[in-house]
Amino acid sequence: MMEVLNKNSLQSGLKYKDNRGIVAIKDGVKKSGAVDQDIILNKPDWFRVQFPQGENFHALKSQVNRLNLSTVCEESKCPNIGECWNHKTATLMLMGKICTRACHFCSVDTGNPKGWLDPYEPINTAKTVKFMNLDYVVLTSVDRDDLQDGGSTHIAKTVEEIRTLQPKITIEVLSPDFKGDLLFLDTVIESGLDVFSHNIETTERLTPSVRDPRAGYRQTLKLLSHAHNKNVIVKSGIMLGLGESRDEVITTMEDLQASGVSILTMGQYLSPTKNHIPVVRYVTPEEFKEFEKIGRSIFIKNNFEAIDDIDDDILYYNHHIDLIVDRLSKFID
Repeated sequence: MMEVLNKNSLQSGLKYKDNRGIVAIKDGVKKSGAVDQDIILNKPDWFRVQFPQGENFHALKSQVNRLNLSTVCEESKCPNIGECWNHKTATLMLMGKICTRACHFCSVDTGNPKGWLDPYEPINTAKTVKFMNLDYVVLTSVDRDDLQDGGSTHIAKTVEEIRTLQPKITIEVLSPDFKGDLLFLDTVIESGLDVFSHNIETTERLTPSVRDPRAGYRQTLKLLSHAHNKNVIVKSGIMLGLGESRDEVITTMEDLQASGVSILTMGQYLSPTKNHIPVVRYVTPEEFKEFEKIGRSIFIKNNFEAIDDIDDDILYYNHHIDLIVDRLSKFID
């Protein structure tokens, strides 16, 4: 019988059992010696960030811990957590810290929560959003394939609770795919959100090696198109540095635009641990600028001009897509 362990004391990639008896893999991907140390690239100078600190950072961390909430900022080991939290911007992660999927780029723990949900999470999340005094909030979640509805009702309830406490807030939901079930997707879309977000993550060719097998490039496009037809703002994101070609990135942009995406974020992939898919290369600032120019031509050509209102360095050059959330309210009116 597996011993209940403190996961913080474990090496990445090892199994542990939490205090509810749920078995999970720390950081989501099993420990493997397959990654050649010689191909682990040194980070360039432009990725250096200060150690997280500051009054707002510590206040928010205390609030999140006190209410037993999760943030993608912490679970994904985002290097920008200090900058975001000090600006009172955070992406709150719903439905626990254990995901039923194992994407090769993601450091969220993988396991089967066996239907467990915190019934107080929706109201506690709303209280945290009010505490942060946000104008714009992003909600994301782990995938919960163990739940009959994929957790769509729980997400919708959280949106409703936030809207009750903060009627004027702009709410974005970075949604799971619900295995492509449009009925469950509609539960989330019709909850009162303002922005529906679902990341395509990478190009079509690389999708099988980057995402969990239950996710899919074409499935993502279908969900985004469906959301667009529901008259909500639709957003998606792409990671770069996984081995994609320039032409593949452009094709992905065109596919997203054709599916109704209005907000596109692009960022450098960073490998969370040695067990995850390695960084193939670091995309230069000059290349991001080129993709910015190409992106403008694709989206503005198709009557999307709001992109002009977003700071160039935030939209096209930051290596963590969630840094743009406090800027989006500039054009969501």
